[in-house]
Amino acid sequence: MFLAGFTALQAQPPAQFDVASLKPGLPVSAQFNINLGSVEHGTLTLTNASLADCLHYAYSLSNNDQIAGPGWVKDKLVRFDIVAKAAPGASDAQIRLMLQNLLSERFQMAMHREQRVLNYMALTVGKKGSAMREASYDADTSHNSNAPGRIVSARLPMATFVTLLSRFLREPVLDLTGLPGLYEVKLEWTPDPPLTGAPEAAAESGFPSIRKAIEEQLGLRLEPHKGPIEVLVIDRAEKVPLAN
Repeated sequence: MFLAGFTALQAQPPAQFDVASLKPGLPVSAQFNINLGSVEHGTLTLTNASLADCLHYAYSLSNNDQIAGPGWVKDKLVRFDIVAKAAPGASDAQIRLMLQNLLSERFQMAMHREQRVLNYMALTVGKKGSAMREASYDADTSHNSNAPGRIVSARLPMATFVTLLSRFLREPVLDLTGLPGLYEVKLEWTPDPPLTGAPEAAAESGFPSIRKAIEEQLGLRLEPHKGPIEVLVIDRAEKVPLAN
């Protein structure tokens, strides 16, 4: 049994967006925005995202260790912009499946899955039960923010939550909570000094470590493990996607 699985690579008939634009990102400037995947009123947006970033969202992956393939797939200088509109009421799972099909078609990808033994963090429900509050579908996400030491969102899928945790922890995080749907999240912790570069500021934050904060504030647990994880292996992908 695999500890982490992917949504089926193929669907019959393929789930598709009503309208979708996928194009190379603009040349890198001194400052540019990055959106690793957000959905507002059925419209999915990714901005200045690598193909690996797009695959993270499509397959609910939390870390680059779960993707293997050509080097450019993870290259932050090879970036893409996606704006895709789904039918009204499309679920998060349906939108991710639509993105899988869009990426497969536009990049002419061939891929397979295999098991690899990796270190990872497992996110599970704590002994006292989850304290996560379900979010409304139309919650205002304009004030969402995430940075070392803080994740705040009015509406967040668990798959995106573990992706954010993985980026701050710098290792894979697997969602083993079994919690479906979208949730309100307010998580505050003291980052490790190497992540912030300012140990004196971190020490004054007054918040616990990330593992303790997750347990105290969300009723979840984060524990280290080592074992087989499914890795998505890109056998072939075109660096320049097919035109819209």
